[in-house]
Amino acid sequence: MKIIEAINAIDALKPNGYTQAEKIRWLSTLDGFLHQEIVVPHEDADEHPFSGYDEDTPPETVLLAQEPYGRELYLKYLEAQIDYYNGETARYNNSMMMYQAAYTAFARWYNRTQLPRSQK
Repeated sequence: MKIIEAINAIDALKPNGYTQAEKIRWLSTLDGFLHQEIVVPHEDADEHPFSGYDEDTPPETVLLAQEPYGRELYLKYLEAQIDYYNGETARYNNSMMMYQAAYTAFARWYNRTQLPRSQK
């Protein structure tokens, strides 16, 4: 999934008043977490460098999590951020539970399919 695809999808599913720049920062935060927590402990980490996204990042940039996990992961995270900043606690809690399930599915798949970094 690309940055612009995630933003367009969440805007269609959950209309909101947040700017594209804010959503790009949220996606950058999520991919930073994914990179540090899931990718770095594996041998292929050097093949997937990550330095973050900002307003100058091309909107066609491909996000870190691959399909079939990426769409659900990114949309649920963006949905949770919107709910949080709207002060909708019950919706935020539901969105975070769904995001956590998507995160766990992606993490398990990545851990099953990539070799761990060797301990030296």
